[in-house]
Amino acid sequence: MLRERLSEALKEALKAKQARRVSTLRLILAALKDRDIAARTDGRNGTISDDDIMALLQTMVRQRRDSIQMYEQGNRQDLADQEKEEITIIESFLPQQLSDTEIQSAIKETLGEVGATAIKDMGKAMAALRAKYAGRMDFSKASALVKQQLSGAA
Repeated sequence: MLRERLSEALKEALKAKQARRVSTLRLILAALKDRDIAARTDGRNGTISDDDIMALLQTMVRQRRDSIQMYEQGNRQDLADQEKEEITIIESFLPQQLSDTEIQSAIKETLGEVGATAIKDMGKAMAALRAKYAGRMDFSKASALVKQQLSGAA
Protein backbone atom coordinates (compact mmCIF):
# COMPACT_ATOMS: atom_id res chain seq x y z
CA MET A 1 0.00 0.00 0.00
CA LEU A 2 1.21 3.47 -0.88
CA ARG A 3 0.68 4.82 2.63
CA GLU A 4 3.11 2.26 4.09
CA ARG A 5 5.67 2.97 1.35
CA LEU A 6 5.59 6.65 2.29
CA SER A 7 6.05 5.91 6.00
CA GLU A 8 8.92 3.51 5.31
CA ALA A 9 10.58 6.03 3.00
CA LEU A 10 10.38 8.65 5.77
CA LYS A 11 12.07 6.30 8.24
CA GLU A 12 14.82 5.53 5.73
CA ALA A 13 15.33 9.22 4.93
CA LEU A 14 15.58 10.04 8.63
CA LYS A 15 18.22 7.35 9.13
CA ALA A 16 20.15 8.54 6.06
CA LYS A 17 19.83 12.19 7.19
CA GLN A 18 18.39 13.30 3.83
CA ALA A 19 16.91 16.65 4.85
CA ARG A 20 15.06 17.50 1.61
CA ARG A 21 13.55 14.01 1.36
CA VAL A 22 12.48 14.09 5.03
CA SER A 23 10.77 17.48 4.68
CA THR A 24 9.02 16.48 1.46
CA LEU A 25 7.78 13.18 2.89
CA ARG A 26 6.55 14.96 6.01
CA LEU A 27 4.60 17.38 3.81
CA ILE A 28 3.03 14.46 1.95
CA LEU A 29 2.11 12.63 5.17
CA ALA A 30 0.67 15.82 6.68
CA ALA A 31 -1.49 16.33 3.58
CA LEU A 32 -2.57 12.68 3.84
CA LYS A 33 -3.56 13.16 7.46
CA ASP A 34 -5.60 16.24 6.49
CA ARG A 35 -7.40 14.25 3.80
CA ASP A 36 -8.04 11.41 6.26
CA ILE A 37 -9.61 13.85 8.70
CA ALA A 38 -11.76 15.31 5.93
CA ALA A 39 -12.80 11.77 4.97
CA ARG A 40 -13.90 11.12 8.55
CA THR A 41 -16.08 14.22 8.61
CA ASP A 42 -17.58 13.24 5.24
CA GLY A 43 -18.78 9.98 6.77
CA ARG A 44 -16.24 7.77 5.03
CA ASN A 45 -14.16 5.26 6.98
CA GLY A 46 -11.42 7.78 7.84
CA THR A 47 -8.71 6.83 5.39
CA ILE A 48 -8.38 7.68 1.74
CA SER A 49 -7.67 5.12 -0.98
CA ASP A 50 -4.45 4.68 -2.94
CA ASP A 51 -6.14 6.34 -5.93
CA ASP A 52 -6.89 9.38 -3.76
CA ILE A 53 -3.29 9.39 -2.54
CA MET A 54 -2.03 9.30 -6.14
CA ALA A 55 -4.33 12.20 -7.01
CA LEU A 56 -2.94 14.10 -4.01
CA LEU A 57 0.62 13.44 -5.15
CA GLN A 58 -0.19 14.58 -8.68
CA THR A 59 -1.69 17.78 -7.28
CA MET A 60 1.46 18.37 -5.24
CA VAL A 61 3.61 17.90 -8.37
CA ARG A 62 1.41 20.31 -10.33
CA GLN A 63 1.64 22.92 -7.54
CA ARG A 64 5.42 22.64 -7.54
CA ARG A 65 5.60 23.04 -11.32
CA ASP A 66 3.56 26.23 -11.01
CA SER A 67 5.90 27.43 -8.26
CA ILE A 68 8.95 26.69 -10.42
CA GLN A 69 7.59 28.95 -13.15
CA MET A 70 6.98 31.77 -10.69
CA TYR A 71 10.40 31.38 -9.06
CA GLU A 72 12.15 31.38 -12.42
CA GLN A 73 10.27 34.52 -13.46
CA GLY A 74 11.35 36.12 -10.19
CA ASN A 75 15.00 35.07 -10.76
CA ARG A 76 14.98 32.75 -7.75
CA GLN A 77 16.69 29.73 -9.26
CA ASP A 78 17.62 28.42 -5.80
CA LEU A 79 13.95 28.05 -4.87
CA ALA A 80 13.10 26.62 -8.31
CA ASP A 81 15.80 23.98 -7.83
CA GLN A 82 14.34 23.10 -4.43
CA GLU A 83 10.92 22.59 -6.00
CA LYS A 84 12.45 20.39 -8.71
CA GLU A 85 14.04 18.18 -6.04
CA GLU A 86 10.66 17.85 -4.33
CA ILE A 87 9.00 16.89 -7.63
CA THR A 88 11.57 14.12 -8.12
CA ILE A 89 10.87 12.79 -4.62
CA ILE A 90 7.08 12.93 -5.03
CA GLU A 91 7.16 11.35 -8.50
CA SER A 92 9.13 8.40 -7.14
CA PHE A 93 5.87 7.28 -5.48
CA LEU A 94 3.76 7.64 -8.61
CA PRO A 95 3.48 5.00 -11.33
CA GLN A 96 5.38 5.64 -14.56
CA GLN A 97 3.65 8.47 -16.43
CA LEU A 98 2.41 7.89 -19.96
CA SER A 99 4.33 9.58 -22.77
CA ASP A 100 2.62 12.10 -25.07
CA THR A 101 2.27 9.44 -27.75
CA GLU A 102 0.73 6.99 -25.28
CA ILE A 103 -1.67 9.70 -24.05
CA GLN A 104 -2.75 10.39 -27.65
CA SER A 105 -3.46 6.72 -28.36
CA ALA A 106 -5.23 6.25 -24.99
CA ILE A 107 -7.48 9.22 -25.77
CA LYS A 108 -8.25 7.93 -29.25
CA GLU A 109 -9.06 4.48 -27.86
CA THR A 110 -11.20 5.86 -25.02
CA LEU A 111 -13.15 8.20 -27.31
CA GLY A 112 -14.02 5.19 -29.45
CA GLU A 113 -15.00 3.08 -26.43
CA VAL A 114 -17.39 5.66 -24.95
CA GLY A 115 -18.65 6.79 -28.36
CA ALA A 116 -17.65 10.41 -27.81
CA THR A 117 -18.14 12.41 -30.99
CA ALA A 118 -18.83 15.97 -29.86
CA ILE A 119 -17.64 18.40 -27.20
CA LYS A 120 -20.74 17.59 -25.12
CA ASP A 121 -19.26 14.10 -24.59
CA MET A 122 -16.10 15.49 -23.00
CA GLY A 123 -17.20 14.76 -19.41
CA LYS A 124 -17.94 11.14 -20.25
CA ALA A 125 -14.58 10.76 -22.01
CA MET A 126 -12.61 12.36 -19.16
CA ALA A 127 -14.37 10.19 -16.57
CA ALA A 128 -13.43 7.08 -18.55
CA LEU A 129 -9.80 8.26 -18.84
CA ARG A 130 -9.61 8.99 -15.10
CA ALA A 131 -10.99 5.56 -14.25
CA LYS A 132 -8.62 3.75 -16.59
CA TYR A 133 -5.41 5.79 -16.19
CA ALA A 134 -5.54 7.14 -12.62
CA GLY A 135 -2.09 8.20 -11.49
CA ARG A 136 -0.46 7.56 -14.85
CA MET A 137 -1.71 10.48 -16.94
CA ASP A 138 -1.51 14.27 -16.71
CA PHE A 139 -5.24 14.98 -16.92
CA SER A 140 -4.86 18.71 -17.55
CA LYS A 141 -2.88 17.87 -20.70
CA ALA A 142 -5.31 15.07 -21.57
CA SER A 143 -8.29 17.41 -21.14
CA ALA A 144 -6.87 19.85 -23.67
CA LEU A 145 -6.19 17.04 -26.13
CA VAL A 146 -9.69 15.55 -25.72
CA LYS A 147 -11.22 19.00 -26.24
CA GLN A 148 -9.08 19.48 -29.35
CA GLN A 149 -10.08 16.10 -30.81
CA LEU A 150 -13.77 16.53 -30.03
CA SER A 151 -13.82 20.06 -31.41
CA GLY A 152 -12.18 18.85 -34.61
CA ALA A 153 -14.67 15.98 -34.84
CA ALA A 154 -17.70 18.27 -34.49
